[in-house]
Amino acid sequence: MLGRWQIAGYAVVSADGMIADAAGNMPDTLKFDADQRFYERGLDAADLVVHGRHSREHQPRSDMRLRLILTRSIPAIAVDPLNEKVVFWNPQGASFEKAMSSLGPSLETVHVVAVIGGTAVFGTFLDRYNAFHLSRVSYIRLPEGRPVFPGVPARTPEDILASHGLATDPQRRLEPGAGLSISSWYRA
Repeated sequence: MLGRWQIAGYAVVSADGMIADAAGNMPDTLKFDADQRFYERGLDAADLVVHGRHSREHQPRSDMRLRLILTRSIPAIAVDPLNEKVVFWNPQGASFEKAMSSLGPSLETVHVVAVIGGTAVFGTFLDRYNAFHLSRVSYIRLPEGRPVFPGVPARTPEDILASHGLATDPQRRLEPGAGLSISSWYRA
């Protein structure tokens, strides 16, 4: 465990490392049942989900999850007045530790953190991930799309993960014949 929390990222990308098309939408061509089941199991095991303002997860238990939402529209940290399970955080104005402390008593129950995107959010945690689960659809390209990490496509997502101290297990197929594989990256 790196620090106090175990932090895992989850992303499905196109062959060129994109998580969304040029308009910022995740196309249906990146959605597979096997990947959705893997993703949902990961979120069910998490105590906190971290994402950007435009990223959402639509599982049956989504509204029950404790969330940290990254945004530039506030100076530092703000608790959502409409939902006690949501804290807004601007990494430019406060540290991750400070944002976590704003969870109040809920902080004591947070051991596993799931990071689900977008680009800036995934990039914010590159030096903190204990694990990153990178699913890839080998036959889809999204030119001018939204990359999984800052620096993609000039560098591959795998190069970026490796440069931040993560190493991968052998790639495995999630859905045989569908061109969908996953590589799980871990910090040594």
